[in-house]
Amino acid sequence: MSEGAPVLAPPGSPRLAPRDFTRFQALVQREAGIWLSEAKRALLVGRLSRRLRELSLSDFGEYYRRVEADEAERVRCLDLVTTNETSFFREPRHFEVLAAEFLPRLRAEAEAGRRPRRVRAWSAACSSGEEPWTLAMVLATAFPPGSGWELEVLATDLSTRVLERARAGLYPVERARDIPEPARKAFMLRGTAGSEGLMKVGPELRPLVRFARLNLVADAWPGLGVFDLVFCRNVLIYFAPETKAAVVSHLVSHLAPDGALFLGHAESLSGMSLPVQAHSPTVYVREGGPLAGPRGRRGEARR
Repeated sequence: MSEGAPVLAPPGSPRLAPRDFTRFQALVQREAGIWLSEAKRALLVGRLSRRLRELSLSDFGEYYRRVEADEAERVRCLDLVTTNETSFFREPRHFEVLAAEFLPRLRAEAEAGRRPRRVRAWSAACSSGEEPWTLAMVLATAFPPGSGWELEVLATDLSTRVLERARAGLYPVERARDIPEPARKAFMLRGTAGSEGLMKVGPELRPLVRFARLNLVADAWPGLGVFDLVFCRNVLIYFAPETKAAVVSHLVSHLAPDGALFLGHAESLSGMSLPVQAHSPTVYVREGGPLAGPRGRRGEARR
């Protein structure tokens, strides 16, 4: 999730008064954890002007009142403001580490009777789905059908719009260049006839991935349980420091002991006190033992 590239306001767009911009700044930060700087004023106008026209509203003040009063419209507004950019096997080193180190360790522990033959992974801020489908490919390669392993990938995002795209699992065929050839041949289908130029996630992966809307800056994430792997990449950079700290602590509280947290290449836990150890750049491992409190106990993030 990101704020996206600069967008010029369409000609004839309603004027965004300073007071209304301040209101939308506060709304987006409160609901999504993202701070829209003054430089993003044109982006906000560009993203929301069409919606004002659809609702026959003459100014942003009217639209803000509609957003505050209507939860469904608030979700729609956040969908429009946030842009989602991702790709298959993005930051490939993470998936190399996962396949070469973490999954063999899980297999060895299961064979020794120290854990069940189950892997739970969470793709937080999953955007249009490339990351969770990539996770599913890596897991299904390591633990193929018939191996006796139960695999689950939970994919969540704030945007209902991108979740619909992610769930469909339908992508331009040009995206295939990001997928290693063995995985592409095993798990992706090339479109024909009316689907020319598209590729689709194959049936082997679809039962493994579950999609749900979740707001990372919410006070509670009920019903998630714990995960062996959590990917939350390239979203924390858009949060204010206090929001980032709260979200990361919450993420760690949902990691199983010795579970792994993967962050984006520009993100780190530097300066945070958490019960994790640095494994490699932007990869952290949860220390054993439960966390205390709704946001987790603070230990040391250390190498």
